[in-house]
Amino acid sequence: MSATPVVEADKSAKAPNGARVGAAWRKRISDFAHAHRSWTIVISMAIGSVLLYVWSAFPPFSFVQSQNTWISGFVNAGVFILLALGLNIVVGFAGLLDLGYAAFFAFGAYLYAFGASPFSHLHLPFLLLLVAGAVVAAVFGIALGAPTLRLRGDYLAIVTLGFGEIVPIVFLNAEKYTQGTNGIGGVDRPNIFGFQFPGIDQTAYYVLMAIVVAIVLILVYRLLDSRIGRAWAAIREDELAAAANGINTVTTKLAAFALGATTAGFAGVLNASKLTIVDPTQFQFQVSFVVLAMIVLGGMGNPFGVAVGAFILYNIQAVLLKQLNATFENLQVPILQDIDFVKFQFLLFGIALVLMMMFRPEGLIPSQRRRRELHAADAESSEDLALIAPDAGEVSL
Repeated sequence: MSATPVVEADKSAKAPNGARVGAAWRKRISDFAHAHRSWTIVISMAIGSVLLYVWSAFPPFSFVQSQNTWISGFVNAGVFILLALGLNIVVGFAGLLDLGYAAFFAFGAYLYAFGASPFSHLHLPFLLLLVAGAVVAAVFGIALGAPTLRLRGDYLAIVTLGFGEIVPIVFLNAEKYTQGTNGIGGVDRPNIFGFQFPGIDQTAYYVLMAIVVAIVLILVYRLLDSRIGRAWAAIREDELAAAANGINTVTTKLAAFALGATTAGFAGVLNASKLTIVDPTQFQFQVSFVVLAMIVLGGMGNPFGVAVGAFILYNIQAVLLKQLNATFENLQVPILQDIDFVKFQFLLFGIALVLMMMFRPEGLIPSQRRRRELHAADAESSEDLALIAPDAGEVSL
């Protein structure tokens, strides 16, 4: 008898009523999230922030450290989330490898330190300096992008690496304006509409950081779905083809550098206002490396994945490794008690990146386009197999 294809029954018809209702609700939520992405971000950030704030006061979190210490760590994680979202615009959206991203972080921090501290006697408003820090960082982003427009790949990475190394040295040697190695201390804490942020309780910083991260996420998703976002995707995939189709690659690349640097300027201002001190050691190459690792871990090109990756990696670095040291010391575990895991954090990051490239190169929460690009070879292999054995999906009777 000739072969006949197997016709699968409709799975949804056989599913229980509860499963069908659950699937229907998930589809409604998914449709709402796609249609109202900004509101989805606001609601998700509000729920997530409240849950983290509450959970940090109860076991097992309270066994590790106090709630205020957790909140302070979450604020620091928010700084790295902002940095990762900004670098993701350059690396994930436009495909431009930037290894000197910490330099823009430094511009925002030093602008705030100079404009709101006893060193300059200016004490300018916080919100004004927050916007100014982003603008100044964007200007320097354009200044870096303009001479590097003809460079690609490794050459661009080397130039940006050099820029990132030069900036901290400049701040270190300009003692008249930056206090050199001592840094600028006594920086003003934020004062927003008459509300002075306290020095010990970190709740106000936590709320401010949640608001800023939510706003940046909304703007980044808007950029991703906009005309310039599609232009970045075209340049990332094939710059020559993008130029041949009428995309102005010069302005598009400059926009990526400027907008990516803008987010770093926000992060610099917020970090300086929290620490109340700024010095050149805060902006070394390792900051750029850690932020790039956060993007790779979370899912390059996906803002939500990048934010999750930054949050996870910062807490691994700041909490988990320190707890491993304390645990092994208390338990007197041979060999392990003598290892300082914090000092080996970059070794652990390297191992994690190698494993990610081997088993999940698209990241934990990748963008759909990035996943298709990285698994194009697998799809082609499946298509070739189907051409070789077209009757593989049929059953002979």
